[in-house]
Amino acid sequence: MAAISLAQDPFAFNHHHQTSYNNNSPLSTDSGHSSSLTLVSPSTSTDSFKQHHKLNYQEQQQQHVYCQGKQFGLSLRDFKVICTLGTGTFGKVLLVRLLDRPHPSKQDRYYAIKVLAKTQVVRLKQIEHVNSEKDLLATVSSKSTLSRFYVSLLCTFQDHLNLYLLQEFVEGGELFSHLRRAGKFSADTSKFYASNVVLAFEGLHSLDIIYRDLKPENLLLSMNGYLKLTDFGFAKKVANNGRTWTLCGTPEYLAPEIIQSKGHGKAADWWAFGILIYEMLAGHPPFFNPDCSAGPFEIYEKILAAQLHFPPTGNFDHHSIDLISRLLTVDRSKRIGNLKAGIQDIKNHPWFRGVDWDLLSKQIIPAPILPKLSNPGDPSNFDRYPNVELSDLPGFNQPIHHHRHLQTPYFHHHHPSPYSPIIDEDPYRHLFESF
Repeated sequence: MAAISLAQDPFAFNHHHQTSYNNNSPLSTDSGHSSSLTLVSPSTSTDSFKQHHKLNYQEQQQQHVYCQGKQFGLSLRDFKVICTLGTGTFGKVLLVRLLDRPHPSKQDRYYAIKVLAKTQVVRLKQIEHVNSEKDLLATVSSKSTLSRFYVSLLCTFQDHLNLYLLQEFVEGGELFSHLRRAGKFSADTSKFYASNVVLAFEGLHSLDIIYRDLKPENLLLSMNGYLKLTDFGFAKKVANNGRTWTLCGTPEYLAPEIIQSKGHGKAADWWAFGILIYEMLAGHPPFFNPDCSAGPFEIYEKILAAQLHFPPTGNFDHHSIDLISRLLTVDRSKRIGNLKAGIQDIKNHPWFRGVDWDLLSKQIIPAPILPKLSNPGDPSNFDRYPNVELSDLPGFNQPIHHHRHLQTPYFHHHHPSPYSPIIDEDPYRHLFESF
């Protein structure tokens, strides 16, 4: 969140891990982060959408409303761009504030908005990929009882150049950033975050969705310290415990069956889960190549050999070593999580002894790390990127005036704005009808 010339998902961002790959498009090396979504019928009224934005934080964790922004004439001009949260092959993720008040206040709503360039999506043959990601996220957020463990998408819209996905802003930043600062996590901290991922995967797998890009960069810390899974670019629905053959993911986290093109399913997620636990306890994944310029092949060889070493500097004990070893079993028919009892084997493993899964699912157990924020919309937990102005984005020219009504509703059909959209034909709109 790949044995030949492959490419990353639009927002499969990377830092120390090698590039996430997808065999449908050419290799890219950009890095940064991403998001997710929720669904209600497109007939959702304007009033109901306004009401959603008045819900308090706890209610927002349990109720999300997704709609098509075209219902409200919504566009990027309705938002103030604060900064860039990430960049990728197809565009950017921006921190924005809804322009519904003349002055900032604690009640102002901040969002992350994912901007995807249509020409890039089409050129890299990712049309089906992008539409599928959106649909899967809608399924997860509307049907999963564990939806609070995923980043939610609130709204989508498009113009003649870009696709826009309006997402909740998860203020705590990537788990990777916190792990990088700490060096490695304690056993208790690692266990807490691993338990979060177990529940996130339980929700996905119950819907026959495999995730396929687990890594610390794709786990975001919410204000209560719990994790939210983001970047569903490689997620796929595989019915009846079936298999898929797409070669994709992050090299250090790829399961052997993906590398060998044997077809893969939910078991590949549990392999990646074992890699994550190891990395949290040791500060690095078990199979990696320090020379990032060398390509992924040496990593693949190490994965297939599956020679595990548990350094004494890591926070391993015999229970964590046993769990990791059973997760990182090359023969998936013997891999824990993929046996007859499924996920219950993992929940019942001695390393997780003492975890109250019911309280955890309700996010009642105190988290080990609470994000520090100086003010609403504080992006300090994310890596810094060059500033971007609305006028820097495709589809908008320079400001022509600065008047804006001060008493504007949340989402309206007319937008006084300092920016005028460039009017042009859109040959791609029919390819993204659900946006």
